[in-house]
Amino acid sequence: DEYNMTSTNAMNLVFFRDAIEHVSRLARVLRQPRGNAMLVGVGGSGKQSLTRFACHMSDTECFQIELKRGYKLTEFREDLKSLYKKAGVDGTPVAFLFTDNQIADESFVEDVNNILNSGEVPGMYT
Repeated sequence: DEYNMTSTNAMNLVFFRDAIEHVSRLARVLRQPRGNAMLVGVGGSGKQSLTRFACHMSDTECFQIELKRGYKLTEFREDLKSLYKKAGVDGTPVAFLFTDNQIADESFVEDVNNILNSGEVPGMYT
């Protein structure tokens, strides 16, 4: 109920044992420095909802890009700069929620891979 009062997108969740275990795993990953997770499963199984809930539980902002017409690498990198500013400059705990439907260009995957490997995207600030 607390999440639904503070969020613009209300979630009506039914928890079962597996969901509770997954939320606790996600919350544990979010508490780790540079913690990251790849959730794989059938569409509609609750991966995004559980991630948002785990973020709420751990006081972590959930950052997700919004695809628009003409969304290309330049816009993606501007969103990444905004994410980096929140995490690095502002010191806000933030989780980057990125789904397979948001891969508008293969270079998005390369940038996410670079973030996970080294923490930076080559040429992002040039």
